[in-house]
Amino acid sequence: MNLDGKVALVTGACKGIGLQIAHDLAKNGAMVYINGRDEEKVKKLVMTLCNENLRVRPFICDVSDYDSVKLAFRSYAKEGKKLDILVNNAGILDDALIGMVSLGQIEKTFRTNTYSVLFLSQYASRFMARNNKGSIINISSIIGTNGNEGQAVYGGSKAAIIGITKSLAKELAIKNIRVNAIAPGFIDTDMSRSVSDAVFQERINSIAMKRIGLPSEISNVVAFLASDFSSYVTGQVIGVDGGMLI
Repeated sequence: MNLDGKVALVTGACKGIGLQIAHDLAKNGAMVYINGRDEEKVKKLVMTLCNENLRVRPFICDVSDYDSVKLAFRSYAKEGKKLDILVNNAGILDDALIGMVSLGQIEKTFRTNTYSVLFLSQYASRFMARNNKGSIINISSIIGTNGNEGQAVYGGSKAAIIGITKSLAKELAIKNIRVNAIAPGFIDTDMSRSVSDAVFQERINSIAMKRIGLPSEISNVVAFLASDFSSYVTGQVIGVDGGMLI
């Protein structure tokens, strides 16, 4: 997938799916800004990826904090005037049955998973509009499309991303900015490996393909949506779940 000349920003890019997405976008030729809130960790990762001859730079901010995002984009504006791709990947998972959910859990989950999509899209779309072209890719979840017991807060935050995606797709189409979402299923990350063996096997059994998904299988779809191959695709939610049933 040729992304030469494109500039991308990936949130939550220091580990898991976000890291895979950032790595693969850079491998396909894009200049990729690596987002995280831990400056030391981000800069260390940038150095590691640069040693692989990948073009990456840091983008330090807490995506759940509007002022932090605003400040980061102000700094970015001094460095470059172009942004072609935004991947809103940053997210947290804090499960609890509804009777045990705290206000703090709700606020933290929605600020990180949902508010961040609005914050980043607001600023990124301004850069994209200057060139009358761009692609915003939001990472939702199969929990956002299907729901799941004990995940009302997480599922709600991810379902909201779908509504944001479809609304922004309609609003920004006139500026040739495409907005799509990906809804991953059970993907091989530290988070998915943290469950018990019994739960892990139960989830594998619920997948028609009978295997866990790979982060690269998410990043491959991101690369498609970021590229000109998807130039007429907008407002879509693409499930990448191996036929998982919830």
